[in-house]
Amino acid sequence: MSSQATVTNLYGSERPEDEQVAALTSGHIPVGVYGLGKMGLPLAAVYAETTENVTGADIDTNVVNEINAGRSHIVGEPGLDDLVSELVADGALQASPEPREVADEVSIHVVIVPTLVDEDDRPDLSVIEAVTNDIGMGLDEGDLVIFESTLPPRSCRDVLLPRLEEQSGLSLGEFGLAFCPERTSSGRALEDIRGAYPKVVGGADAESTRAAALIYDQISSNEVITVSDTTTAEAVKVFEGVYRDVNIALANELATHADEFEIDVTEAIDVANTQPFCEIHTPGAGVGGHCIPYYPQFLIKQFETDAPLMRTARDVNDEMPHVTAQSALDELRKLDVDPEDASILVLGLTYRAGVKEIRKTPALPVIEHLVDAGADVTATDPILDDTSVFEDAGATITPGITSDDFSVDAVVLVTAHEEFEHLDIPAFGDADGDSDSDGDGDSDCPLVLVDGRQAATAYRDDESVVYQGIGLHD
Repeated sequence: MSSQATVTNLYGSERPEDEQVAALTSGHIPVGVYGLGKMGLPLAAVYAETTENVTGADIDTNVVNEINAGRSHIVGEPGLDDLVSELVADGALQASPEPREVADEVSIHVVIVPTLVDEDDRPDLSVIEAVTNDIGMGLDEGDLVIFESTLPPRSCRDVLLPRLEEQSGLSLGEFGLAFCPERTSSGRALEDIRGAYPKVVGGADAESTRAAALIYDQISSNEVITVSDTTTAEAVKVFEGVYRDVNIALANELATHADEFEIDVTEAIDVANTQPFCEIHTPGAGVGGHCIPYYPQFLIKQFETDAPLMRTARDVNDEMPHVTAQSALDELRKLDVDPEDASILVLGLTYRAGVKEIRKTPALPVIEHLVDAGADVTATDPILDDTSVFEDAGATITPGITSDDFSVDAVVLVTAHEEFEHLDIPAFGDADGDSDSDGDGDSDCPLVLVDGRQAATAYRDDESVVYQGIGLHD
């Protein structure tokens, strides 16, 4: 029997590091990945291509069945479909709907289930806690638990470690715990996990840090940065999101000065960013997704220390969909088109181009604002299947829209999907319209175009269009 076969755990192992690495990368140390969603399945796949022995756990039996059939249920992740197919065929990756059973069988437990928020935007750790209970009941000496789910700082120390100890009857030192923040974007998950950025590792004790760093040194081709403890590692991830939220809020606030300055604020931002100490983000119709809008709340709502800057940034960014919608209404009024008589087309419903996700999407408050003003709103998105929430808000959903279908008084571009690049946007204002006051069969008014992503600037000088862009001077 080879020496690597005797290495079944990394935490607390006294074997030489090369033997530990050999055992990990040859499948002798089984790995469980809990949560097989948009970030979880790519992570499980990269773990499987590295360790050759991964069982993914997910309570959604449809997800489990798809994976075990060699198919990825995640849309828009280059390379993931083929990788999952290969790994399942090779026996390196399988899935189970029973997290508790997976916990009994594996030695490394990697958790990447969602961190929820409640109706008041407070962090809700119920899903994390449930998975932690399952792992705790299956925990053995020498096991290592790694959390990649984004968590409020101190969650590992104050909530999850005590729960693992309670459920297992073991104490830290008999098993390990580390936090290694997920630093991945939709649409490039495999690239990011494999090493686009340094990996951050913080353990509940020194041995946890060592063992987790050894694992990620095999998973990632980039640098592995070890930090003092789990709380520091948790803070790293939250701080990254907070930085982006505050920075975008700055850009959005600067954008509101465009007309008063009589300049394109976006041009000034681009040139300011040529100075190496300046990195202002891009203004837009709003901040969406399951990350940036929520992470500041992990600090604002979870701790007593006041956070006026973060609160203000959240307010600024939450207001941008309303600023965008109101811009369309204001321009229509200048053309003597009453909002109650106006037809408006909203382009894009997902929070980001090419990403099938609507959590905190700016499109929803844009639609609600326009509907509340009395406008007849039609909306379209080329990649979204379930549009019920937008229909409930009062929009008519039309897939695969073209200017041949109908005419409108205004177009609001919220999400710059690639598919929209081929649209002839001015043509939406060419056909018969409600604003045909002289009865000649053509609309008397130019089309109002509100560009929420600076993606339709080609129409700025089109005489048939009244163009308004976020941060651009008309």
